Amino acid sequence: MSILQAAYYHPDQVVHNDFYFEHFDRQGKDIRNFLAAMGRKNRYVADRAEENALTMGVKAAEKALKDAGLSGEDIDMFVFATQTPEYTYPTNALLLHNRLKGKHRAVTMDSNANCAGMVTAVEQSSRYMRSNPQVRYALIVGCDFSTVNCNPEDEITYANFGDAAAAVILERGGQGQGLIDSLYYTDSDIHESITFPACGLSNVYRADVRPEDIYIRWLPFDGTVCVDAAIEDIKELVSRNGLELDDICAFCLSQFSLKNIELIRNGLGQPEEKFIYVGDEFGYTATSSPFIAFQRGVEQGNIKRGDHLIFWSVGAGWQIPTMLLRY
Repeated sequence: MSILQAAYYHPDQVVHNDFYFEHFDRQGKDIRNFLAAMGRKNRYVADRAEENALTMGVKAAEKALKDAGLSGEDIDMFVFATQTPEYTYPTNALLLHNRLKGKHRAVTMDSNANCAGMVTAVEQSSRYMRSNPQVRYALIVGCDFSTVNCNPEDEITYANFGDAAAAVILERGGQGQGLIDSLYYTDSDIHESITFPACGLSNVYRADVRPEDIYIRWLPFDGTVCVDAAIEDIKELVSRNGLELDDICAFCLSQFSLKNIELIRNGLGQPEEKFIYVGDEFGYTATSSPFIAFQRGVEQGNIKRGDHLIFWSVGAGWQIPTMLLRY
C-alpha cells in the first residue's frame, strides 16, 4: 500500500517570534529560551473568519489529487485525522468527500489520535486496505486548527502552534512497498496534563464556564518523557525487520520540539541530515507535522523512491506510534 502522492497546505499569514516575545513580555514572561528549545522562528496562522481544519484539509487534498492525476471519483476511502474537527457530525471525511465530489461507493471516516493522528490514520488505513481488495486508493488528510483554541496567556500552546494541513494518497500496488511494520507505545499516567476543551465537552454550555476553561489546558510536565521510548521503539522496529539504523534514509518525526528530535537523533547515533525539520517555518502543526516534513523531504530530494523511512509522533496522554515504511 504505497504512498502515491502527498501534499500540504498552509495559510498565507506568517507570524514571527517577535510577536510572541512582545506578547508575553507584557505578561512578565520571557519565552526566548523556550522558543529556542522548541526550534521556532515563524509559524503560519489561519484567518479564523475564513479558514478552519476542514477548509485547509480540502486544499491539501485538492493539491495531492491534482499532482497524482486523480479526482475525487477515484478515491475509495476518505479518512480525516483531526483533534479539532469543524463538526463532530457530519464527519469531516464526509464533507471532504462532498467537496471533492467523491463517488457513492466509498468509505468515509474521521480519526482522532491527537497529535499522533495522521501517523495512526496512515498506518491503520494501510492495514485496512490489505484486508479489503475493493480499496485501490485511500486519501488520508490530517489537519488541526490549533491556534484558535490556544489560551493567549499560555506560552506553551499560544506561542508554539501553527496551522497547516497534509494529505496522503495511498495506492494498492504502485511504485513503493509502503507500510512494512509498526508498533505503538502507550502510557496513560499523565492523561490529565493536556485536555481540550479544558472543562470537558459536557460543560461548555454552563453559564459559569470562562473562555480559559474552554481553551486547550496544558499543565507543565517533562516534555522529553517520550524520548527514551521513541529511541527504543525505533530500534526495535528496525531490528525486527532485518534492517540497521543506517538503512533508514530519513526520519519524519513529530515537529513539536527540536530538542526532542535532537535527543532522539543522539540516542540513535544518526546524522542530522536524516532528520527533516520544518517546525521553524510552520510552527507546530500537530497531527499533520510528520507528513509535512515527509513531503518537504521529497521536494528537496532528501527522500527518494525506494528509501526506508521512519514516521513517529506522540499523542496527548500519551501514545506514540512508530511506522517503518518504504517509499
